[in-house]
Amino acid sequence: MINKNLHQSMHPSNMVDTVRFMYRRFFSVRCLMVVCLGVIGGLSFLHALPAHAEVPAVGAMAPSFTLPDQHGKMWRLKDLRGQWVVLYFYPKDDTPGCTQEACQFRDDLQALTALGAQIVGVSVDDSASHKKFADKYHLPFPLLADQDAAVARSYGALSDLLVVKYAKRYTFLVDPQGKIVKAYLQVDTSRHSKEIVDDLTRLVRIKK
Repeated sequence: MINKNLHQSMHPSNMVDTVRFMYRRFFSVRCLMVVCLGVIGGLSFLHALPAHAEVPAVGAMAPSFTLPDQHGKMWRLKDLRGQWVVLYFYPKDDTPGCTQEACQFRDDLQALTALGAQIVGVSVDDSASHKKFADKYHLPFPLLADQDAAVARSYGALSDLLVVKYAKRYTFLVDPQGKIVKAYLQVDTSRHSKEIVDDLTRLVRIKK
């Protein structure tokens, strides 16, 4: 019986079926191995991603920082005590949304200054990039260079894809005592500055 089965399997037509069967099995096992390796690799990649800080709670002290602006001047948050601070994070210099947002802050600067506010922009671009951006659009407020992304991370405002880091479009309104009174995590660049003016007007009135 064994010899008969062996003889049948050695028949040309049966050998073709046998080879096809073995190929399918090999291909299936190989695909399964590739999928498993991909899943393991994906989990390893996710594990390797840096942990992200939480967005500071309203009422908490704003995380401190010391960063250079577009002119190389160092800015420290603690030096801004006694005035309101509009601390806005943005992804990239001279891109459409970031330009619209910055130019609206520029256009509303007089109203914001009258309310006792200092505008401070932050991104992970360097000071030279900030200077080109500020010069091009005549931005009269500091743009801080958070090149190692530590400040954006401390505010929960960092998108970190390992090879690419950029600040999320978040804004924090900090009161004269250094506490966060409002966090804007869904920013509409077409009306954000006006939104800040309205909220700050209300808050200043309440403080009085």
